[in-house]
Amino acid sequence: MPNIYQHISQNKRDTAVIMFFFICIVTFISWFIGYYFYEGSGLAFVGFALIFSGITSFISYYNSDKIVLGISGAKKVTYEQAPRLHQLVENISIASGLPKPDVYLINDTAMNAFATGRDPDHAVICFTTGIVNSLEKRELEGVVAHEMSHIGNYDIRFMSIVSVLVGSITLLADWFTRGRLYRGRRSSRSSSGSGIIMLIGLVFIILSPIIATLIKLALSRHREYLADSTAALITRYPKGLADALRKLSQDREILEAANGATSHLYIVSPLTSQGVSSFFSKLFSTHPPIQERIKRLETM
Repeated sequence: MPNIYQHISQNKRDTAVIMFFFICIVTFISWFIGYYFYEGSGLAFVGFALIFSGITSFISYYNSDKIVLGISGAKKVTYEQAPRLHQLVENISIASGLPKPDVYLINDTAMNAFATGRDPDHAVICFTTGIVNSLEKRELEGVVAHEMSHIGNYDIRFMSIVSVLVGSITLLADWFTRGRLYRGRRSSRSSSGSGIIMLIGLVFIILSPIIATLIKLALSRHREYLADSTAALITRYPKGLADALRKLSQDREILEAANGATSHLYIVSPLTSQGVSSFFSKLFSTHPPIQERIKRLETM
């Protein structure tokens, strides 16, 4: 089991690796589209792909937080607008030894929260109005500490970039499959070798967003356990976060501002009811079972 410093170093390496693979995936998809559906224009599409993926990677690194906040409909709140919330965040910032992040709110009665940004000096914690109004002080402190843990562990950089890049791959695959379906444009190449390559390319394009999502799910679950543990260390009161998670598990509302590209950022899954416990809901959940998280906290 890696320690916290190894985890931070791994997050930084993973960020570079996923950006590299994103460029490779977009380049292959573009070459495939150009070569088989635009009369051998593969190399021209590769040039476009390198420009597109390079710009997207640059934007996602420096502006992933703004993109995620924009998608979520979050609004920045000042100290005067929410003094209690700012005081909680400032207290946990001091306890964790991290700079105080900006505070954002989503106007929704569903209870949830997430952190985003590229590093502790450029971080944001976003809450729904539902979680701020429903949790008691010690419970909300546990939630803040959990999100501060994501900031200090550099989870926010990796997870925010994953949101943007995975979303871009999904959009590309969707654009390709829809265009292929409605335009019906076919290449004259009909050799068996080309047919095999074409089949592999089609499978790759369809599966690439699924594979990226599965990787995102596996990584997110490990990070949630670590953030829970670090939050208990910061507050010295694991019961606060455990009680908060228990209340969140009883919340049946679905957060309308969330989507598949951003769901892994939240403290609990915002897309499904927390009471659902079927095999498939657990398999494709971006978070570990909430009861298991509570159990671990209660044993600390």
